[in-house]
Amino acid sequence: MARPLLHDYFRSSAAYRVRILLNLKGIEYDRHSVNLAEGAQKDPAYRALNPQGFVPMLEIDGLKLTQSLSIAVYLDQTRPDPLLMPRDPADGAHVRSLALTVACDIHPLNNLRVLKYLSGTLDATQDQSDAWYGHWVTEGLAALEALAAPRAGAFLFGDSPTLADVMLVPQLYNARRFAVPIAPFPSLRRADESASALPAFAAAHPDMIAQQDMVK
Repeated sequence: MARPLLHDYFRSSAAYRVRILLNLKGIEYDRHSVNLAEGAQKDPAYRALNPQGFVPMLEIDGLKLTQSLSIAVYLDQTRPDPLLMPRDPADGAHVRSLALTVACDIHPLNNLRVLKYLSGTLDATQDQSDAWYGHWVTEGLAALEALAAPRAGAFLFGDSPTLADVMLVPQLYNARRFAVPIAPFPSLRRADESASALPAFAAAHPDMIAQQDMVK
């Protein structure tokens, strides 16, 4: 069977999540870079594979999987070592709520296509776009801190990584890129530090991927 193929962009936080997932699961894979900055996601050949034109898309087990959370669930169900969602229903609901806070409440308001729409179609200045980004990310991270803190340990939930940490690390990477202060969020910073020290997270970092792409 062919190796899994990840359609990826090094700075996409959603694709970053899937790189982490694949690494945590010990899945070797190939990458196809889809340069979002240059509009490669609009290429008809890619749209034929993925009508949304988004990344990530993971070709695995004869399937073409889209949406990072859907990919995460599939991988956890088919390759449950290590398990990233607690088996206990209440714990699982808590971890999902943390993950969804990032994936559904923070990220969609601040991804590349939204920022391009602000600066392009709506003619927002850079300062206005940065203010938009900073407002929604700060509001979302504050909520995430409040949700996570009571049950956080070294990671967002307890002392081992879960899907919540897979969502968190790319979001904090982006927050730092846009100079959003994260000092007010100690539980998030602690989880980010713990996760980023793991090889599976470190190898998925955009800087590592950019270096690999330069070598090719």
